[in-house]
Amino acid sequence: MKYKMKQKQNQRITRINEATLVVGADIAKKIHVARAVDFRGIELGKDCVFHNDQEGLMKLTTWMKELGQAHAKTEIIFGIEPTGHYWFPLAAYLEEQGIKVVVVNPHHVNKAKELEDNSPTKSDYKDAKVIADLIRNGKYSEPKLPTKEYADLRILMNLREKVSASLTQVKGRISNWFDRFFPEYAGVFKDWDGKTSLMTMRKFPLPAEIVATGTRGVLAHWKTEVKRGVGIKRAEKLCAAAEASIGLTEGTTAARIELTTLLQQFDLFSEQLEAIMVQVMQILENIPGSAQMLTVPGVGAITVAGFLAEVGDINNYDHGQQIIRLAGLNLKENSSGKRKGKTGITKRGRSRLRALLFRAVLPMVAKNEAFKALHQHYTTRSQNPLKKKQSIIALCGKLIRVLHTLGTKQREYNAIDVIGPVQQAQIKQMAA
Repeated sequence: MKYKMKQKQNQRITRINEATLVVGADIAKKIHVARAVDFRGIELGKDCVFHNDQEGLMKLTTWMKELGQAHAKTEIIFGIEPTGHYWFPLAAYLEEQGIKVVVVNPHHVNKAKELEDNSPTKSDYKDAKVIADLIRNGKYSEPKLPTKEYADLRILMNLREKVSASLTQVKGRISNWFDRFFPEYAGVFKDWDGKTSLMTMRKFPLPAEIVATGTRGVLAHWKTEVKRGVGIKRAEKLCAAAEASIGLTEGTTAARIELTTLLQQFDLFSEQLEAIMVQVMQILENIPGSAQMLTVPGVGAITVAGFLAEVGDINNYDHGQQIIRLAGLNLKENSSGKRKGKTGITKRGRSRLRALLFRAVLPMVAKNEAFKALHQHYTTRSQNPLKKKQSIIALCGKLIRVLHTLGTKQREYNAIDVIGPVQQAQIKQMAA
């Protein structure tokens, strides 16, 4: 693996030659700064300060092309530090102009700053030169910007995450409301977002209103929409809880307005989530291999959609290990001389992808027979047993490989293939 990484590093370095104009840019919200160097690091021309609009991007393109012509450069490589989201339109524009866009690791930029002027200070002008130097030394990667359905999928899944967070926040506020005005309500309805409970909350949420309506009145209201599952006993329990309630009795007019507002937000976010997932499912149907990914027990549409939103077209990856590095799940080791340090994951990747995989694997070790067997094997084997969390991380990598194989080869899940003959024999030996 280290040899392959060095080989790729060498390939990147050899791509930067006498005919290459290397441009580094520090990206901000409104005004960007770009500086250019040749393959030896000699700065060419003056810096270019350009705005984040069409005129500014045209100015940058003209500056790079004129600088290339002046110094006999036939290829332009433009690099940025991918922090924030302001670089997306810029990268798309430059790629349309036929200019190659690459990215450098923000950690590398931070560590390389002192090499420029023996000072850790930051400035747009300085960072642009640091980025250009990193690129000419081959310390860059080529971003895979999502296109077509993958671009739609990424936007929708990011939106779903935000709407889901808003919905969770509203649910917490509704629970807070009940703690203040009707703390006994949870003893009647375990889940307040059920249909009968929501009918109650909208019609008579306060204990005094329930007592005034009476058992028969409450039941009659429920029966207008819910025919089964509720009866006189539930209505009696609700009325008894309302009569004995210790909830606040002051400010109830405003409390009713507050709950009505919260329920409107709850309905809105719930409807938005449903609408988003309808669109997501339509997109998944048109992506080859996604149906096969969904055959993995314990893997649902949200996991597959989130995975493809972060990774893009999986056919762009030769093997699952590339995606493991993208997620920051590849191993790092801290060793020096005879000292053997602890081994962990780099976390130098997409945190959202790591979180998605971790959430997906947790229930799989309980419900998916193959992953359950592997988890037990990893944590109980005689040689190098893993802690539970370490095993989960290892299984995240396994899930990536499974999804990559199923998606690229478009074949359905097979538990025997997941475990493999070697580990299968080890598991059987342990069970014997």
